Amino acid sequence: MSMTQPLVLVVSLLLLGGGTDTASAPATPPQDRSGGTAPGIVAEGIRWPDEVRPLATLDGPAVLAAHAALQRVLARMPAAHASTCENSARALEVIVGRQDGIYFVRVNRRLDVCGHTPLGENSSPDWFELYAVSPEGRVLARYPYFP
Repeated sequence: MSMTQPLVLVVSLLLLGGGTDTASAPATPPQDRSGGTAPGIVAEGIRWPDEVRPLATLDGPAVLAAHAALQRVLARMPAAHASTCENSARALEVIVGRQDGIYFVRVNRRLDVCGHTPLGENSSPDWFELYAVSPEGRVLARYPYFP
């Protein structure tokens, strides 16, 4: 791992205001095809919450969880385009919440940081990946939603 990847993660988390205060706006949960929120889905042994509030301060386990989810997303990016902004950590933001001892990490794609307009080509305004991660940084499951 290069030295810029952890720096990008920390900067992204600082920009988000990342941590333990639950007074922040909630991360929006996935929606079902009818437009409603997917209620209390249980998948891969994880009860996915309807709403996770982002943490305001990140403790060590939250940083490990964010890093594990970010690494998983980067591994899913096309290797042939790994050197482009659109397929790098630079174009991702991470939101971390905690519920019932599990960290829920949402990774959003931000193509605007790569010079694309929000509705430019190859952009999907609702692209995200959501992961359940243990306090030790082990990815437990990926939310069964495919953008």
